[in-house]
Amino acid sequence: MTGSTRTRAKGLDGDALKAAAFELSPDPAMVVDADGALVAVNEAAEALFGQGLGLLARGRFRAALPPGSALVSLLTRALEEDARVRERGVEINLFGLPPFEADGAAAPLGDGSVLLTLSVRTGLGVERGGAEAAGLRSIVGLGRMLAHEIKNPLAGIRGAAQLLKSGAKPEDAPLAQLIVDETDRVRRLVERMEAFSDDHLPSLTPLNIHQILDRVRALAANGVADGLVLREQYDPSLPPVLGDEDQLIQVFLNLVKNAAEAAHARGDGRGEIAIYTAYRHGVRVRAAKGQSLRGAPLEVRIVDNGPGVPAHLREHLFQPFVTSKPNGAGLGLALVSKLVAGHGGLIDFESEPGRTVFRVLLPIVSEEDV
Repeated sequence: MTGSTRTRAKGLDGDALKAAAFELSPDPAMVVDADGALVAVNEAAEALFGQGLGLLARGRFRAALPPGSALVSLLTRALEEDARVRERGVEINLFGLPPFEADGAAAPLGDGSVLLTLSVRTGLGVERGGAEAAGLRSIVGLGRMLAHEIKNPLAGIRGAAQLLKSGAKPEDAPLAQLIVDETDRVRRLVERMEAFSDDHLPSLTPLNIHQILDRVRALAANGVADGLVLREQYDPSLPPVLGDEDQLIQVFLNLVKNAAEAAHARGDGRGEIAIYTAYRHGVRVRAAKGQSLRGAPLEVRIVDNGPGVPAHLREHLFQPFVTSKPNGAGLGLALVSKLVAGHGGLIDFESEPGRTVFRVLLPIVSEEDV
């Protein structure tokens, strides 16, 4: 591995750069120093761009990026937050190659340098790649089938159980009620899965994201978040979001509900949830139904101080039927992901014990939308 590392001596520790580029990331990786120069790349990056470090590093890498580049935003956030940050569906336009989409991650290495890694996408756009996209497609078909084939028989079973209960002996009545209760539970599950069967684009109108979040906060404060500290920090200068009001309420209420359950799980009475909004330059995604790339700079973050997402669930968290809740169906975040993608947005998360952040990026109203 040592012999394949591409580095330049710029006052940085070559061994540290090698470890960062190769041990921390199996994907194409580059290190950008405090001056904005490209000082290290791995073999995967050279293979991706078809050039060695000597050619890739000519000039100032950061200064060569176009204005509003999502990569500049990614590098800046990593330094400002002093933490690893990620973006999904970033448009990469580097070194004269045709633009392509990739998931990007940036992590500070010290001395102002940043490790930038790319995970190249395979044409699935914001609908997520691999198993997540396949899982959502499967759940759409399954939702249609269940809604059509099961809801009517369930109604018949429930009605028959109620008739049995009315004429049953006292000792048999609980069994009849059990049938009623379990039938209702299956019906609720079917109705939740039915939500995946709607392939129509949402009805998008200009909305004030803070009014939506205030409504979500009020609902949570009088329900799932009762007893928790709720804080918000809004950017008052944000432009209107382009969205479907009911769907966005559903998205953020689900995220706040999950955050509340995580914060309650602390068990020490110190659970907190924070809601932040901000404007992030340079984020562009491909909207649903093959629409062209558009900006999605409006950021909403839901932060809790719970125990964090279990490590074994993190890579599959947005797939259907993935849950850590004993009685959970594992459909909430899969539906949230579908609704956000339908808005032409992105959702991502970062989690460690004591801090979990779910981050949603949404498009804003443009002149074309007016």
